[in-house]
Amino acid sequence: MEQQATAPRTVPPVDVEQAEAALIEHYPRLVRLGYLVLPPSLGRNRRVLTAHALVQRALPRNRVGAAELAVPAPRGTDGSPSDPGYAYVRQRVLRSALEAGRPRGRWQLPRPGQLPPLLPQVWGLRLFPRSGGADELALDQALATLSGPGRAAYVLRALELSADRDVRLVLSAAGVEDPAGALAEADALRAPAGSRDASLLESMEFDPCSLQARPTDLMRRRQHTRAAIAALAAAVVCGTLLGLPGEGWGPSGAAAPPYAQNAAAQQALDPAKLTKVAPGAWKTADRSGFAAWPARGNRVADHDLLGRALAVWARPGRAVQVTATPGTPSGPAPGPAQLLYAGEVGQAAVVVLYDGLRVVRYAESRTGGNQGSAALDFARTDASDDGSASAVVVGRADSNVRYLTAPWVSAVTVRDLLKPRAAAQPLRLADDGVTDPTLSPAPTNDCRSWPALQMGRRLVTDLGELTPARLTTGAPGGPRDVNSAAALAGWGHTACHLQGMRSQGVRSVNAWPFATQPLPGGGSGEWTCARAETWRGPGSRVLTLFQGPGGRPGAPSASVTRAEDTPACGARDPHVLAGALWKSPAGAWYALAAGSPDVRSVEATGGVRGTAPGQVLALPAKPGVRTELSARLADGKKLTPLK
Repeated sequence: MEQQATAPRTVPPVDVEQAEAALIEHYPRLVRLGYLVLPPSLGRNRRVLTAHALVQRALPRNRVGAAELAVPAPRGTDGSPSDPGYAYVRQRVLRSALEAGRPRGRWQLPRPGQLPPLLPQVWGLRLFPRSGGADELALDQALATLSGPGRAAYVLRALELSADRDVRLVLSAAGVEDPAGALAEADALRAPAGSRDASLLESMEFDPCSLQARPTDLMRRRQHTRAAIAALAAAVVCGTLLGLPGEGWGPSGAAAPPYAQNAAAQQALDPAKLTKVAPGAWKTADRSGFAAWPARGNRVADHDLLGRALAVWARPGRAVQVTATPGTPSGPAPGPAQLLYAGEVGQAAVVVLYDGLRVVRYAESRTGGNQGSAALDFARTDASDDGSASAVVVGRADSNVRYLTAPWVSAVTVRDLLKPRAAAQPLRLADDGVTDPTLSPAPTNDCRSWPALQMGRRLVTDLGELTPARLTTGAPGGPRDVNSAAALAGWGHTACHLQGMRSQGVRSVNAWPFATQPLPGGGSGEWTCARAETWRGPGSRVLTLFQGPGGRPGAPSASVTRAEDTPACGARDPHVLAGALWKSPAGAWYALAAGSPDVRSVEATGGVRGTAPGQVLALPAKPGVRTELSARLADGKKLTPLK
């Protein structure tokens, strides 16, 4: 857990679990590396699919020794994750990407790391990153002129390793015969200047995890399928005639004929049937959720706009971009929905609807729905209350986001979670409840800031979905709003770990500082359990974090363990146990462990043995030693770490 830079060193042995944890935590970074190194001749669609496939195939089958992997470990000072598991997975991805760019004979089997020529494949869709500006296009064209090793050298130097000696070692370990020549080729590249605050390689143009989808050649697909459709239709007709009994199949019980129209479904298409809550109804409502929101916006009476929104919701066409959070159905409304907003946001006309289960956002060009494509976004929001129904995203553009706030929100401020001591900045709120544009957290691993919105007592942040996630602090039985200086300082060390919770349908994230541990040699460490709850119920994510002494405000804590779909650190199971190896400022190594406040004793077995009363343990250890931990609760039950 030492956060100081060290000289290049040989990566210690790496096991499968350590490599898997590094792959999951740094998946977007690894996929970006593979995408940039793969040959541009594959095309953007094939590069995206191949980059994801290479990263997912990068895990070792068993424990890897230092003799197999001798490359410089990444160091925190240059922006790379300081993790031996990451160094190993990075080498595997780099070697596979370089192998994929080397030609092979027509009948030659794929080399290790290469994929068959037609795999992976996504039928009917072409996937590619979002388009960037002129600088990104110029850089992409310049990279296409380099060889595979030259591209690898350029990308490693820009994104991973600042020292040429380290780049040469990584290239050599990846099978490059002339690392020095690859560096010289990268030096000769004339690339456009980077953006104001980050390398061009970190832009959306080169992000294969933020994709656009388009159909393939529709005419060719149509020609290939006409004959099959005709044959299938003939087979169905013949089978029907041969299989009918004397009286025919008859009706499906009490159901109406197939051509009958459902009255509730027809009413759901009528703008006049939309529910519009009175402006002050939320003040007397029994529950202050989305159902209490009034209809707002300057186009709530525009029946043409509302009619298009309802029609697209019922039957979205090919030009409609549809997104939905995990576990959210994207089907039509069961009946007349509630109108939350209809108005103009930037260059788009936006309609926000609510059907009791989902919030639905429809967006089209301000000039009308017949001028181009439309967007339809779904987010599950059932059982909402005043804490979880504080805002809805109504617009995104150029890394900025605009919100429609709840009617009970009278003021909004923006604060950077990585600067807990800085004052929050006011954000203008229009009369219709729409905020001015504000920065959204960057969807990359370059965590330089993390904007969050303070809405009264509530603190929320954007995780790339239709509804922001609420941030809280405290024990699972009674989480509190983040209002104190101590709570803000704790979230300053936790915020960057929210990157792994994007686009998961997250409702709230609670950061629970469950233990403060005195450390050998002086100082203390803080143990935190961060739990993300989802709207749908399943899919929760839990992280245990450790922050050593002397860390600057806003510095990310070290990730110790992670788990999914577990009740740990939650109201149903308010217990947790975690442990890690720690190197003291004096250079001595210790095995640390800490449990929740109800832990009465902690025991270590395996490479380090010992028992300590209370909720914390610290034992002398050797680097890389493996230890099994367990604890006893006040009621005598045994507690083990997260799996």
